[in-house]
Amino acid sequence: MMELIIGLLSGAVGGNVAGGLMKNLSLGTLGNTIAGLVGGGLGGQILGMLGAGGMAGGGGMDVGAIVGQVASGGVGGGVLLAIVGMVKKMMAK
Repeated sequence: MMELIIGLLSGAVGGNVAGGLMKNLSLGTLGNTIAGLVGGGLGGQILGMLGAGGMAGGGGMDVGAIVGQVASGGVGGGVLLAIVGMVKKMMAK
């Protein structure tokens, strides 16, 4: 449960950072946050299933596992924001 919360929070941050860096794909603060939440949750879960970014064996939490979860959530949030922003931009044409 803690890994999902970390993934969601870091995804929200990652979505907003990506929106700030890629202004042409930004969905606004609320849109960036929602896309980041979804992307962070999905990204963290997918990487966790692949064995990268999940909490350490036995359900323990160590610094490496938390950093991995934050990174995977942040990247997932940024990637989903970029995808949704590109689709929105293409549909506007």
